[in-house]
Amino acid sequence: MKTQQAPATARSPQARQGVGRKAKAYLALTKPRVIELLLVTTLPTMIFAQGGFPPLGLILATMVGGALAAGSAGAFNCYIDRDIDKLMHRTENRPLVTGEVTPREALVFSWILGIIAIAVLWFGANPLTGMLGVAAIFLYVVVYTLVLKRRTSQNIVWGGAAGCMPVLIAWAAVTNSIEWPAVVLFLIIFLWTPPHYWPLSMKYSDDYNAASVPMLGAIAGARVVSIQVVLYAWAMVACSLLLVPAGAGWVYSVAALLGGAWFLRESHRLYSLAQQGELNNKAAMKVFHGSISYLTVLFLALAIDPFVGSAILP
Repeated sequence: MKTQQAPATARSPQARQGVGRKAKAYLALTKPRVIELLLVTTLPTMIFAQGGFPPLGLILATMVGGALAAGSAGAFNCYIDRDIDKLMHRTENRPLVTGEVTPREALVFSWILGIIAIAVLWFGANPLTGMLGVAAIFLYVVVYTLVLKRRTSQNIVWGGAAGCMPVLIAWAAVTNSIEWPAVVLFLIIFLWTPPHYWPLSMKYSDDYNAASVPMLGAIAGARVVSIQVVLYAWAMVACSLLLVPAGAGWVYSVAALLGGAWFLRESHRLYSLAQQGELNNKAAMKVFHGSISYLTVLFLALAIDPFVGSAILP
C-alpha cells in the first residue's frame, strides 16, 4: 500500500520559515530605519509645498518611490561595504555578512529596487522627480560609499547630501520645480547630518577604527568633535529660520525656535562634558537621539503649518 504524498503546492513549515527568513534578510538590506527617517521629511514637505494635502495618488507614488530609492541605495551600500561590515560589531549581523543573502542576490536586488523606484517617481509624479531620485541614489552609492567614506573624515558631510534629497523630491513631486523653500529644507538636513551622526560615530569609534573608516567621531578627540557639533548645530538652527520669510507660519516658527534652542543646549552640554573630560557614550547618544526628535518635531510643525498657521511675513 502506497503512502499518499502531500500536494506539490503545499509548503512545509521549514520551507515557509526559510522564505520568511529570506524576505527578512532582503528587507534588512534596505536599512528600514533609515527609510523611516527619510519619509518623515517627505510628506510634510509635500504638504507645505501644496499648502494642504496633495492628491493621494501623488503622495503614494512619492512615498513609495522614495522608499524604494532609499532601499536601493541602502542595499548597494551593503553590497559595497560587505568587507568592512564583517569587521564591525554594529554591522556584523547584516545579511551579506551572515551569508543569508549572496553578493549576487544583493546586487540584483539593488538594481531592481532602483529601477522600480525611478519608474514610480517618473511616471507617478513627474520626470524631474525621477531624475532627483537617480541623483539621490548616485550621491549615496557613488559619492558617499565608493568615493568618500573610506578616504576622508568629512565623508558624512558631503555624502550626507543624499539624505537631503527627499525634500527636493517631495517638493518637485508637487510643484514640478525646485524653489527657495526646498533649498532651505535641503540645507537644514545637510547641516543637521554631522551633529546627528558624529555623536553616534563616537560611540562606535572602535568599530570604525577596526574597519579603517576615517569617521570624524572615531579619529578625532571628543573636544574636536564636540566643537564641530556645536558649530553645525548653530548653522542648522539659523538656516531653519530662513524658512520664515520663505512662507512658513507661526507653528513652524515656534517649533524652529524652541526646538532649535533645546538642541543647541544639548550640543553645548556635549561640548562642556568634552572639555571637562567627562564625555561618555550615554551623553553622545543623547545628542544622537535628540537630533532625531528635533528633526521630527520641525517637520511635523511644517506639516501642520498650512492648516493652522498663517505666514508671519507677507
